[in-house]
Amino acid sequence: MGHAYTPGLKVTDSLVIRKHRILPLKGDVLVKLGDKVKPDHVVARTLLPGAVVPLNVANKMGIPPEDLETVMLKKAGDPIKAGEPVAQSKPLFGLKFLGGSKCEATIDGTIESISHITGQVLQRGMPTPVEVKAYIEGEVIEVLPREGVVVQCVAGFVQGIFGIGGETNGAIQVVTPDNQTVLSDNLINEAHKDKVIVGGSLVTAAALRKAIQVGVRGIVVGGFDDKDLRDFLGYDIGVAITGSEDTRTTLVVTEGFGQINMAQKTYDLLKRHEGQMACINGATQIRAGVIRPELVIPETAEDDYKQAKTDIPVEGLKIGSPIRVIRHPYFGQLGRVTDLPAPLQVLESESRARILEVEFDSGKRALVPRANVEMIEG
Repeated sequence: MGHAYTPGLKVTDSLVIRKHRILPLKGDVLVKLGDKVKPDHVVARTLLPGAVVPLNVANKMGIPPEDLETVMLKKAGDPIKAGEPVAQSKPLFGLKFLGGSKCEATIDGTIESISHITGQVLQRGMPTPVEVKAYIEGEVIEVLPREGVVVQCVAGFVQGIFGIGGETNGAIQVVTPDNQTVLSDNLINEAHKDKVIVGGSLVTAAALRKAIQVGVRGIVVGGFDDKDLRDFLGYDIGVAITGSEDTRTTLVVTEGFGQINMAQKTYDLLKRHEGQMACINGATQIRAGVIRPELVIPETAEDDYKQAKTDIPVEGLKIGSPIRVIRHPYFGQLGRVTDLPAPLQVLESESRARILEVEFDSGKRALVPRANVEMIEG
Protein backbone atom coordinates (compact mmCIF):
# COMPACT_ATOMS: atom_id res chain seq x y z
CA MET A 1 0.00 0.00 0.00
CA GLY A 2 1.36 3.48 -0.90
CA HIS A 3 1.77 6.23 1.62
CA ALA A 4 -1.12 8.61 2.28
CA TYR A 5 0.39 12.09 1.95
CA THR A 6 -0.76 14.72 4.41
CA PRO A 7 1.02 18.09 4.50
CA GLY A 8 2.22 19.20 7.87
CA LEU A 9 4.29 21.61 9.93
CA LYS A 10 8.02 21.24 10.49
CA VAL A 11 9.34 21.28 14.06
CA THR A 12 12.97 20.21 14.33
CA ASP A 13 16.11 20.87 16.35
CA SER A 14 18.56 20.84 13.46
CA LEU A 15 17.84 21.65 9.83
CA VAL A 16 19.85 23.24 7.03
CA ILE A 17 17.91 26.41 6.19
CA ARG A 18 18.37 28.22 2.88
CA LYS A 19 16.77 31.60 2.32
CA HIS A 20 16.59 33.34 -1.06
CA ARG A 21 16.93 37.08 -0.45
CA ILE A 22 15.78 38.63 -3.71
CA LEU A 23 15.22 42.25 -4.78
CA PRO A 24 11.86 43.25 -6.33
CA LEU A 25 13.80 44.91 -9.19
CA LYS A 26 17.36 44.49 -10.41
CA GLY A 27 19.84 46.42 -8.30
CA ASP A 28 23.15 45.98 -6.47
CA VAL A 29 24.29 42.94 -4.48
CA LEU A 30 26.42 44.12 -1.55
CA VAL A 31 27.99 40.83 -0.40
CA LYS A 32 30.07 38.14 -2.04
CA LEU A 33 30.17 34.36 -2.05
CA GLY A 34 31.30 32.93 1.30
CA ASP A 35 30.57 36.06 3.33
CA LYS A 36 29.22 35.55 6.86
CA VAL A 37 26.14 37.67 7.48
CA LYS A 38 23.99 38.66 10.45
CA PRO A 39 20.17 39.00 10.30
CA ASP A 40 20.27 42.81 9.95
CA HIS A 41 23.07 42.76 7.36
CA VAL A 42 21.92 44.49 4.13
CA VAL A 43 22.78 42.07 1.29
CA ALA A 44 21.20 43.87 -1.67
CA ARG A 45 19.82 47.29 -2.51
CA THR A 46 17.79 48.90 -5.31
CA LEU A 47 15.61 51.91 -6.08
CA LEU A 48 11.91 51.60 -6.81
CA PRO A 49 10.73 54.19 -9.36
CA GLY A 50 8.54 56.93 -7.91
CA ALA A 51 4.87 57.37 -8.78
CA VAL A 52 3.90 59.16 -12.00
CA VAL A 53 1.80 62.31 -11.51
CA PRO A 54 0.33 64.00 -14.63
CA LEU A 55 0.38 67.77 -15.00
CA ASN A 56 -1.87 69.28 -17.73
CA VAL A 57 0.35 72.24 -18.60
CA ALA A 58 -1.50 73.20 -21.81
CA ASN A 59 -4.82 73.38 -19.98
CA LYS A 60 -3.44 75.34 -17.03
CA MET A 61 -1.78 77.89 -19.29
CA GLY A 62 -4.59 78.10 -21.84
CA ILE A 63 -2.52 77.17 -24.88
CA PRO A 64 -2.91 74.49 -27.57
CA PRO A 65 -0.84 71.32 -26.94
CA GLU A 66 1.29 71.90 -30.04
CA ASP A 67 2.59 75.17 -28.50
CA LEU A 68 3.83 73.42 -25.37
CA GLU A 69 7.46 73.58 -26.46
CA THR A 70 7.38 77.41 -26.54
CA VAL A 71 6.56 77.68 -22.81
CA MET A 72 8.44 74.76 -21.24
CA LEU A 73 11.29 75.66 -18.89
CA LYS A 74 12.19 72.01 -18.30
CA LYS A 75 12.87 69.10 -20.61
CA ALA A 76 12.44 65.32 -20.12
CA GLY A 77 14.84 64.04 -17.48
CA ASP A 78 15.30 67.37 -15.69
CA PRO A 79 14.93 67.39 -11.87
CA ILE A 80 12.01 69.33 -10.38
CA LYS A 81 10.90 70.56 -6.95
CA ALA A 82 7.31 71.06 -5.82
CA GLY A 83 6.34 74.70 -6.48
CA GLU A 84 9.10 75.22 -9.03
CA PRO A 85 7.92 76.62 -12.42
CA VAL A 86 8.15 74.03 -15.21
CA ALA A 87 6.53 76.25 -17.86
CA GLN A 88 6.03 79.99 -18.26
CA SER A 89 4.66 82.15 -21.07
CA LYS A 90 6.38 85.35 -22.19
CA PRO A 91 5.20 88.72 -20.75
CA LEU A 92 2.44 90.43 -22.73
CA PHE A 93 3.90 92.91 -25.26
CA GLY A 94 7.30 92.30 -23.65
CA LEU A 95 6.31 94.27 -20.55
CA LYS A 96 7.55 92.57 -17.37
CA PHE A 97 4.73 94.00 -15.22
CA LEU A 98 2.32 92.15 -17.50
CA GLY A 99 4.07 88.86 -16.66
CA GLY A 100 2.98 85.72 -18.44
CA SER A 101 1.21 82.79 -16.78
CA LYS A 102 3.20 79.91 -15.35
CA CYS A 103 2.69 76.29 -14.30
CA GLU A 104 4.45 74.83 -11.27
CA ALA A 105 5.55 71.27 -10.44
CA THR A 106 3.36 69.52 -7.87
CA ILE A 107 5.95 67.01 -6.60
CA ASP A 108 9.69 66.54 -6.12
CA GLY A 109 11.25 64.32 -8.76
CA THR A 110 11.99 64.52 -12.49
CA ILE A 111 10.18 65.25 -15.75
CA GLU A 112 9.27 61.85 -17.21
CA SER A 113 7.86 62.96 -20.57
CA ILE A 114 6.28 65.91 -22.43
CA SER A 115 3.41 65.30 -24.85
CA HIS A 116 2.75 67.81 -27.64
CA ILE A 117 -0.40 65.86 -28.51
CA THR A 118 -2.23 65.89 -25.16
CA GLY A 119 -0.47 68.86 -23.59
CA GLN A 120 0.37 66.70 -20.54
CA VAL A 121 3.67 66.64 -18.70
CA LEU A 122 4.32 63.49 -16.65
CA GLN A 123 6.18 64.02 -13.38
CA ARG A 124 8.04 61.07 -11.85
CA GLY A 125 8.32 61.11 -8.07
CA MET A 126 11.55 60.50 -6.18
CA PRO A 127 12.70 56.86 -6.22
CA THR A 128 12.20 54.81 -3.05
CA PRO A 129 15.28 52.96 -1.76
CA VAL A 130 14.66 49.27 -1.01
CA GLU A 131 17.07 47.18 1.04
CA VAL A 132 16.99 43.41 1.46
CA LYS A 133 18.50 42.08 4.69
CA ALA A 134 19.94 38.62 5.29
CA TYR A 135 17.10 37.80 7.79
CA ILE A 136 19.07 34.84 9.21
CA GLU A 137 22.63 34.51 10.49
CA GLY A 138 24.62 32.35 8.14
CA GLU A 139 26.80 32.14 5.05
CA VAL A 140 26.22 33.43 1.52
CA ILE A 141 26.29 30.24 -0.60
CA GLU A 142 25.09 31.72 -3.90
CA VAL A 143 25.10 35.16 -5.48
CA LEU A 144 22.49 36.01 -8.11
CA PRO A 145 24.00 38.98 -9.98
CA ARG A 146 21.94 42.17 -9.59
CA GLU A 147 19.10 40.13 -8.01
CA GLY A 148 20.10 38.87 -4.57
CA VAL A 149 21.70 36.01 -2.68
CA VAL A 150 21.04 32.67 -1.02
CA VAL A 151 21.93 32.53 2.70
CA GLN A 152 22.37 29.21 4.49
CA CYS A 153 22.63 28.16 8.12
CA VAL A 154 22.02 25.20 10.40
CA ALA A 155 19.17 26.01 12.76
CA GLY A 156 16.36 24.88 14.95
CA PHE A 157 13.15 25.40 13.01
CA VAL A 158 9.50 25.82 14.00
CA GLN A 159 6.64 26.42 11.55
CA GLY A 160 3.40 27.94 12.76
CA ILE A 161 -0.18 27.82 11.53
CA PHE A 162 -0.83 31.55 11.37
CA GLY A 163 1.06 34.77 11.97
CA ILE A 164 1.06 38.54 11.57
CA GLY A 165 3.98 40.94 11.25
CA GLY A 166 7.19 40.81 9.24
CA GLU A 167 10.78 39.69 9.67
CA THR A 168 12.57 40.49 12.93
CA ASN A 169 14.88 38.84 15.46
CA GLY A 170 15.65 38.71 19.16
CA ALA A 171 16.73 36.43 22.01
CA ILE A 172 14.23 33.74 23.01
CA GLN A 173 12.67 34.08 26.46
CA VAL A 174 10.05 31.63 27.75
CA VAL A 175 7.61 33.54 29.97
CA THR A 176 5.05 30.86 30.88
CA PRO A 177 5.83 27.92 33.20
CA ASP A 178 4.38 25.37 30.77
CA ASN A 179 2.68 24.93 27.41
CA GLN A 180 -0.81 25.26 28.90
CA THR A 181 -0.60 28.65 30.65
CA VAL A 182 -2.27 31.67 29.03
CA LEU A 183 0.15 34.47 28.12
CA SER A 184 -1.49 37.45 29.84
CA ASP A 185 -0.30 41.04 30.06
CA ASN A 186 0.92 40.66 33.68
CA LEU A 187 3.59 38.20 32.47
CA ILE A 188 5.16 40.85 30.19
CA ASN A 189 7.43 43.61 31.48
CA GLU A 190 10.21 45.99 30.43
CA ALA A 191 12.80 43.20 30.69
CA HIS A 192 11.26 41.63 27.57
CA LYS A 193 12.19 44.56 25.32
CA ASP A 194 13.80 43.32 22.07
CA LYS A 195 13.07 39.68 23.00
CA VAL A 196 11.11 36.92 21.25
CA ILE A 197 8.87 35.65 24.03
CA VAL A 198 7.24 32.22 24.22
CA GLY A 199 3.83 31.62 25.76
CA GLY A 200 1.57 28.63 26.28
CA SER A 201 -1.99 28.02 25.13
CA LEU A 202 -3.16 31.55 24.25
CA VAL A 203 -2.04 35.17 24.04
CA THR A 204 -4.63 37.75 25.07
CA ALA A 205 -5.23 40.97 23.15
CA ALA A 206 -4.13 42.91 26.25
CA ALA A 207 -0.85 40.96 26.30
CA LEU A 208 -0.23 41.70 22.64
CA ARG A 209 -0.79 45.41 23.21
CA LYS A 210 1.52 45.32 26.27
CA ALA A 211 4.19 43.54 24.20
CA ILE A 212 4.08 46.25 21.55
CA GLN A 213 4.22 48.94 24.24
CA VAL A 214 7.39 47.54 25.86
CA GLY A 215 9.09 46.73 22.53
CA VAL A 216 8.87 42.93 22.34
CA ARG A 217 10.19 41.79 18.94
CA GLY A 218 8.09 38.63 18.61
CA ILE A 219 5.61 36.30 20.32
CA VAL A 220 5.30 32.54 19.79
CA VAL A 221 2.20 30.98 21.33
CA GLY A 222 -0.22 28.08 20.87
CA GLY A 223 -3.42 29.98 20.09
CA PHE A 224 -5.02 33.36 19.51
CA ASP A 225 -8.70 34.36 19.54
CA ASP A 226 -9.86 35.42 16.06
CA LYS A 227 -12.11 38.11 17.59
CA ASP A 228 -9.10 39.58 19.43
CA LEU A 229 -7.19 39.56 16.14
CA ARG A 230 -9.96 41.45 14.34
CA ASP A 231 -10.30 43.98 17.17
CA PHE A 232 -6.53 44.44 17.36
CA LEU A 233 -5.98 45.00 13.63
CA GLY A 234 -9.26 46.83 13.05
CA TYR A 235 -10.14 44.71 10.02
CA ASP A 236 -10.61 41.10 8.90
CA ILE A 237 -7.52 39.40 7.50
CA GLY A 238 -9.49 37.51 4.82
CA VAL A 239 -7.48 35.25 2.50
CA ALA A 240 -4.73 37.72 1.63
CA ILE A 241 -1.13 37.15 2.64
CA THR A 242 -0.14 38.53 6.04
CA GLY A 243 3.24 39.85 7.11
CA SER A 244 3.00 43.51 6.09
CA GLU A 245 0.98 44.65 9.13
CA ASP A 246 2.48 47.60 11.02
CA THR A 247 2.25 45.94 14.44
CA ARG A 248 5.94 46.33 15.49
CA THR A 249 5.65 42.91 17.20
CA THR A 250 5.53 39.75 15.08
CA LEU A 251 3.13 37.02 16.21
CA VAL A 252 3.44 33.31 15.34
CA VAL A 253 0.60 30.98 16.36
CA THR A 254 1.70 27.33 16.37
CA GLU A 255 -1.58 25.46 16.86
CA GLY A 256 -4.65 27.46 15.75
CA PHE A 257 -7.38 29.88 16.76
CA GLY A 258 -8.75 29.64 20.27
CA GLN A 259 -7.09 28.43 23.47
CA ILE A 260 -4.98 25.47 22.35
CA ASN A 261 -1.97 24.17 24.25
CA MET A 262 1.28 24.59 22.35
CA ALA A 263 2.55 21.16 21.29
CA GLN A 264 4.85 19.85 24.02
CA LYS A 265 7.56 19.09 21.44
CA THR A 266 7.50 22.69 20.20
CA TYR A 267 7.52 24.15 23.71
CA ASP A 268 10.40 21.90 24.79
CA LEU A 269 12.44 22.86 21.70
CA LEU A 270 11.99 26.57 22.40
CA LYS A 271 12.80 26.05 26.08
CA ARG A 272 16.07 24.29 25.15
CA HIS A 273 17.08 27.25 23.01
CA GLU A 274 16.16 29.92 25.55
CA GLY A 275 18.63 32.80 25.40
CA GLN A 276 19.64 32.13 21.80
CA MET A 277 18.82 34.52 18.98
CA ALA A 278 15.77 33.63 16.90
CA CYS A 279 14.73 35.02 13.53
CA ILE A 280 10.94 35.23 13.25
CA ASN A 281 8.55 35.98 10.39
CA GLY A 282 4.75 36.06 10.65
CA ALA A 283 4.03 36.07 6.90
CA THR A 284 1.21 33.61 6.14
CA GLN A 285 -0.64 32.56 3.01
CA ILE A 286 -3.08 29.66 3.19
CA ARG A 287 -4.14 29.47 -0.44
CA ALA A 288 -2.07 28.66 -3.53
CA GLY A 289 1.64 29.11 -2.88
CA VAL A 290 1.36 28.32 0.84
CA ILE A 291 3.57 30.42 3.12
CA ARG A 292 3.90 29.43 6.78
CA PRO A 293 5.00 31.70 9.63
CA GLU A 294 8.27 30.52 11.11
CA LEU A 295 10.92 30.73 13.79
CA VAL A 296 14.56 30.07 12.80
CA ILE A 297 17.18 29.57 15.55
CA PRO A 298 20.61 29.71 13.87
CA GLU A 299 23.44 27.71 15.45
CA THR A 300 26.17 29.98 16.80
CA ALA A 301 28.97 27.37 16.83
CA GLU A 302 30.68 25.96 13.73
CA ASP A 303 27.88 24.14 11.94
CA ASP A 304 28.20 20.48 11.07
CA TYR A 305 26.12 20.26 7.90
CA LYS A 306 26.61 16.50 7.69
CA GLN A 307 24.71 15.96 10.93
CA ALA A 308 21.95 18.45 10.19
CA LYS A 309 19.10 17.51 7.90
CA THR A 310 19.13 19.29 4.56
CA ASP A 311 15.42 18.65 4.36
CA ILE A 312 12.84 16.58 6.17
CA PRO A 313 11.72 13.80 3.83
CA VAL A 314 7.97 13.66 3.31
CA GLU A 315 7.11 10.02 3.85
CA GLY A 316 3.39 10.46 4.26
CA LEU A 317 1.20 9.13 7.04
CA LYS A 318 2.20 5.84 8.62
CA ILE A 319 1.64 4.04 11.90
CA GLY A 320 3.18 6.18 14.64
CA SER A 321 3.12 9.48 12.68
CA PRO A 322 2.47 12.47 14.99
CA ILE A 323 -0.56 14.43 13.80
CA ARG A 324 -2.81 17.34 14.70
CA VAL A 325 -6.55 17.33 14.00
CA ILE A 326 -7.56 20.48 12.12
CA ARG A 327 -11.36 20.16 12.09
CA HIS A 328 -14.26 19.69 14.49
CA PRO A 329 -14.92 17.79 16.77
CA TYR A 330 -11.27 17.13 17.75
CA PHE A 331 -9.85 20.41 16.46
CA GLY A 332 -6.39 21.20 17.82
CA GLN A 333 -5.84 17.85 19.55
CA LEU A 334 -2.51 16.09 19.10
CA GLY A 335 -1.88 12.39 18.84
CA ARG A 336 -0.31 9.53 16.88
CA VAL A 337 -1.66 7.35 14.10
CA THR A 338 -2.44 3.83 15.33
CA ASP A 339 -4.11 2.41 12.21
CA LEU A 340 -4.62 3.29 8.52
CA PRO A 341 -7.48 1.15 7.22
CA ALA A 342 -7.43 0.98 3.41
CA PRO A 343 -11.17 0.69 2.54
CA LEU A 344 -13.33 3.82 2.31
CA GLN A 345 -15.55 4.34 5.35
CA VAL A 346 -19.02 5.87 5.56
CA LEU A 347 -18.96 9.08 7.61
CA GLU A 348 -21.76 10.68 9.65
CA SER A 349 -22.52 12.88 6.65
CA GLU A 350 -23.09 9.64 4.67
CA SER A 351 -20.18 10.49 2.39
CA ARG A 352 -17.35 7.99 1.97
CA ALA A 353 -13.72 8.79 2.75
CA ARG A 354 -10.47 7.23 3.90
CA ILE A 355 -9.96 7.45 7.64
CA LEU A 356 -7.30 6.77 10.22
CA GLU A 357 -7.31 5.76 13.85
CA VAL A 358 -5.58 8.19 16.19
CA GLU A 359 -4.58 7.88 19.82
CA PHE A 360 -4.63 11.34 21.38
CA ASP A 361 -2.15 12.46 24.01
CA SER A 362 -4.93 12.02 26.55
CA GLY A 363 -5.07 8.29 25.72
CA LYS A 364 -8.44 8.49 23.97
CA ARG A 365 -8.77 6.83 20.55
CA ALA A 366 -10.93 8.01 17.65
CA LEU A 367 -11.53 7.48 13.93
CA VAL A 368 -10.87 10.64 11.93
CA PRO A 369 -11.03 11.37 8.17
CA ARG A 370 -7.49 11.68 6.81
CA ALA A 371 -8.40 15.06 5.28
CA ASN A 372 -9.04 16.35 8.81
CA VAL A 373 -5.46 15.96 10.04
CA GLU A 374 -2.02 17.32 9.32
CA MET A 375 1.30 15.71 10.09
CA ILE A 376 3.76 17.26 12.48
CA GLU A 377 7.06 16.81 10.65
CA GLY A 378 10.27 16.77 12.56
